[in-house]
Amino acid sequence: MALNILVIYYSQSGQLGEILKNMFSSVKGETDITTIEYKPVKDFPFPWTSDQFFDAMPECVKEIPVELKPITIPDKPYDLVILGYQPWYLSPSIPTTSFLKSDAAKILSGKPVITVVGSRNMWLNAQEKVKAHLQQLGARHIGNIVLADTNHNLISLFTVIRWAFKGQKEAGRWLPEAGVQTRDIEAASRFGPIIANAMVSGQTNQLQEKLLAAGAVHLKPTLIVLEKRGITNFRKFATYIREKGGPGDAERLPRVKLFKRLLLTGIFVLSPISGLSAKLVSIFRKKSFREQINYFKGIRYESDVI
Repeated sequence: MALNILVIYYSQSGQLGEILKNMFSSVKGETDITTIEYKPVKDFPFPWTSDQFFDAMPECVKEIPVELKPITIPDKPYDLVILGYQPWYLSPSIPTTSFLKSDAAKILSGKPVITVVGSRNMWLNAQEKVKAHLQQLGARHIGNIVLADTNHNLISLFTVIRWAFKGQKEAGRWLPEAGVQTRDIEAASRFGPIIANAMVSGQTNQLQEKLLAAGAVHLKPTLIVLEKRGITNFRKFATYIREKGGPGDAERLPRVKLFKRLLLTGIFVLSPISGLSAKLVSIFRKKSFREQINYFKGIRYESDVI
């Protein structure tokens, strides 16, 4: 009998939908897949305007939900739920947080769940937040797959800016394609048989180990340092901006613009220095970083890790 799988996600650009579609392309005959894409009542624009993009940071970091359109999930005995999401500002996207805090998320209770992350490169804090939500919902987190942009950090910054504000994912004259590379999206099909076999055999306790062996998560030690620094500053600025009102409030616009200037300066001017210092930290604390890498590549949850 075919596995009943619920795939639920949000994507502005459609990239995550392609990833999820490709994951099970090689096991279509073994699965009965129900796909649900949840969306806010007032959806976020794509491409973004600069003001809207930076104004979204405080609510994203503080996990403040927005109203979603009604979500109708067919009543089936689902064997597995796939939750796909993107990180925004090192946190789950606002639509993802909104879903996980909604009544519709109760469908995850008691179900085995695999998270699938489509990211530029930093996803650790976002995944910790999602893990916490899954635990609160009573879900059984059995696997995690991360597909990220494999280009050099600064190159991916330029391509994601072009994509986010101009809508161009395709390679241009000087820059490669933005986001997760097409070859990696297509190669996501290798995970489908691994997942299906684990579900049929009942060996889900070893699933994450098998996914990792297939390259489900790649993690550079330097990103751990950089992300911890980044989310600390984002949390401070989120509080600072929200002191002047909610999304779109004119009173907070000067503080949003200040955040924008400091963030862009940090990315393009201080990024090489931060990268070097993070590299040195990871070298001199090898044992600690090995433990952290093993933790973040796994599915175990501990509070306040980041």
